[in-house]
Amino acid sequence: MAAPHYPVREGARVRRVRPLGMFSSLKLELGALIVIATAIAFAMCWFLLKFGWSGWIAMPVALIVALGITYYFSRGLTARLRQLRDAAEAMAGGDYTVRVPMDESSHDEVGQLARSFNEMAAELQHADQTRRDLIANVSHELRTPVSALQAQVENMADGVTDPTPANLEGILDQTQRLTDLIAFLLDLSRMEAGAASLEIERFNFADFLDDTIEPLELADGGHAHDIHVRVNDDIEMEGDQDRLRQLFTNIIGNALKHSPDGTTVLVEVHEDVGHDTVVTNVVNFGSRIAPEIRSDIFRRFVKGRSGPGTESGGTGLGLSIARWAAQLHGGTVRVVDDVRGADFEIVLPKHHDAGGPES
Repeated sequence: MAAPHYPVREGARVRRVRPLGMFSSLKLELGALIVIATAIAFAMCWFLLKFGWSGWIAMPVALIVALGITYYFSRGLTARLRQLRDAAEAMAGGDYTVRVPMDESSHDEVGQLARSFNEMAAELQHADQTRRDLIANVSHELRTPVSALQAQVENMADGVTDPTPANLEGILDQTQRLTDLIAFLLDLSRMEAGAASLEIERFNFADFLDDTIEPLELADGGHAHDIHVRVNDDIEMEGDQDRLRQLFTNIIGNALKHSPDGTTVLVEVHEDVGHDTVVTNVVNFGSRIAPEIRSDIFRRFVKGRSGPGTESGGTGLGLSIARWAAQLHGGTVRVVDDVRGADFEIVLPKHHDAGGPES
């Protein structure tokens, strides 16, 4: 009896060579197995009869030899199917780390199925880890403002602190943080569902920037940041202003959060006539983003490091949603090299493509 085969865990490497692994089709393997077993059985029967064995003895012996050869050559095929069965049962039980041992010499349909299974298992493992990270991060992000609110309200209820304007403003700040987190999570659910309708209209880009920056300046409070805008008044473009406002609010707000108090954030806009796009660079002077983490900061729940004199915290969703809003319009947002500091470059088409994402 053959030893049982079990699926291996991620990272394990198995090297096996099967006698019939050279064939690229399961049909060819089975055909070759039948031909080989039949030829050997016929040759053995002829050999035994030639040496005077009785046909009643030679035929059973040849049949037993043929069955043994068939069993030997077919073990590789049945073993792989058992491995696939065991791995599927393990995955059904919630273990996404299982992998089917790969036979480097296998190119038939079963080998292809094993490779596809391992790819699917890797995707499911990644999705499961993303779900766990999402729950952990959301729980952490919700717990912080809720705990702060509870402590502040309890202190007021117990008479430890008075409901002064400053204390009430602290409660309002935590409430606003909760509101922002809920809004981010709603946008995240829209991203996951692929549901995002766009209300396309033509608008003046300079006026749009003024309307977007004004509430950011009010929210900046006592940080004394200067948002300096360079844009031509005659730039017209098409897009969904609400979605684009999300994009620019998150990018400029991120620049303010990571800029020391009293410094300048530059918003510089120009038209790329050759590509019919509007290019916006948001620069906060002095800070830097290492090239190796520039793509990571656009992932969900990845937070940038705050330097001295800058704000900390945040949901880790703002830049991910900004990239999503840009992609909805067929545009891009990325960090580019700039000697002046951290430079987020937003490229948006001036004219909306009717065939783009709109539902």
